[in-house]
Order: sequence, then structure tokens, then C-alpha cells
Amino acid sequence: MIGMPQQQELPAHRDRPAAAIQVSAMAILMCRPDHFGVEYEINPWMHVDNQVDRSHAAMQWDALHRAYTSLGCEVVLAEPVAGLPDMVFTANAGVVWDGRAVLSRFRHAERQGEEPYWRSAFEAAGMEVVAPPRDMSFEGAGDALFVGSTLFAGYGFRTERPSHRFVGRALGVDVVSLELVDPRFYHLDTCFCPLNERTVMFAPAAFSASSARTIRRLVPHVIEVPADIAAGFACNAITVGNRVISSTAAGRLEHPLHDAGFDTVALPMTEFMKSGGGVRCLSLPLDAGRLAA
Repeated sequence: MIGMPQQQELPAHRDRPAAAIQVSAMAILMCRPDHFGVEYEINPWMHVDNQVDRSHAAMQWDALHRAYTSLGCEVVLAEPVAGLPDMVFTANAGVVWDGRAVLSRFRHAERQGEEPYWRSAFEAAGMEVVAPPRDMSFEGAGDALFVGSTLFAGYGFRTERPSHRFVGRALGVDVVSLELVDPRFYHLDTCFCPLNERTVMFAPAAFSASSARTIRRLVPHVIEVPADIAAGFACNAITVGNRVISSTAAGRLEHPLHDAGFDTVALPMTEFMKSGGGVRCLSLPLDAGRLAA
């Protein structure tokens, strides 16, 4: 495990509201947890009697924000909205590729109020926005992650498989459909983490047997994560350069990640895990496709 760079080594802080952004490598959409809390139950992690410590959540979010800026990322801030506690999970806003965003259509009514705000955020960032039909459930980068230029998309709990064809056509990319079978891993980003265009870590137990075989067949290098480790949100991580920023300590994954050429940065996200989210859920890269081009 390695620590973050010393403060004097950090590049100049870059942080802009969505309306002012000009997308550049590596731009990440975040939303402050001003209204975050567990106010309803729509996944197995959420229990309204297990309330969030908001000051602790703010500290954890700030640590992730600092990590991004310290690594040279540009953080784009969406405005939090009262009554929409899960807006903090920007990965669910949509999926982005080469300046185009496919907007999410949330399965649960509790989150559907977010949709117009995410449209506005994408448009403010200068993106073309494509909206799926209202009767089509699709939950953005929570269920759609790029490995190189191929979109790996999950279905089974929050996203419907027919949405994959719509998203693939809208973005002009190939899509690999993956079936999720364990409700703890209700979104793809809880059990599948692209590290670069040739390497992913994933939890086989979260997928149907055929989907796990598909991942092993299509991805040149896989790091398999045991279910008990994945349940600690180890796969809910994001790569910046050769650093894997994870919601939990690398532990048993540190050696395989190091062998694959990655260093690790652990940022506990215990307050956000109460709502079923972690580092990746709190982050939406806005430059997918431009970096791959």
C-alpha cells in the first residue's frame, strides 16, 4: 500500500462547476454529499435505521476529491439537490463516450427525479445527450463500463438487457452483456473494475457462469476477486494512471495488482457503503473515448 503524494508535490488545484467546464483528460464528475443520507431502501445495503454520519461522509468525500486533484484530475461539480440523496453517486448519471452521454433511466421512482439534473450537467459540459425511452431501465456507468473501446454492460437488477442495444447504437460501440445474479452486487461497478484496456478485476460469484466465462475469454488479463473481498467494495474502484483508488484496503489484492503494474490508494468509504456505494459510484469520468482515441 502506498500513500498519497506529499502536499508540496501536488499540482495546482482544479475544480469547476459543470457550467464552466471544458472537458480534458482526466475529468471526473462529482457531487458533494450535502443532502446524502439513507432515506429509502432500494438495494440490500440500504437500511433506514442505519443512518449516515454526515460529517464523516463529508470527510470521506473530501478525501476522494483531494486524491483526484492531487493526481492531476479535473473535478467537475454537479449541484446537489435537496430531496435527491443519491445524487452523490454520479456514476449513475449516465454513460459517456467521445463527447456523447446516454442519460440514465432509473428503475426506482426514488431516483427518477435526478434525471433532468443530470441532463443539465451533461449539456453544461458541452455533451450531446441521448435519452433512452422512459420505459427502459438503464443506470449509466453503474452498469456500463468500458474496457478499451468495448462497453461491458450489466443487467439483472437495475438495468434491462434490451437497453444495451440502445446504448451501443447511441454511442457507436460494441457491447458485451453480462448477467448479474447476486443482489449484493446490484450494479456492475460493484463487482467489475476495468484497470486498463487489457486488465480487469472482477468477482466471478456476482455473475452467471456464462457471463464469468465471457469475461475470462474476452479480457486478456483478469484478477479474480473472492466474493467476501468484493462484498467490501474492493471492485468499486477507479484507476488514475497506474494507481487504483479503492473503497477498501487492497489486502489480498495488493500483490496481484502490483504484479499487474498498479499501485493502490485506499480511501475508506464506510458512510457511502451504507447506501451501497463507494469510490467508483462517487465518480463519473467524462473523457471516455477521448482518452482511448
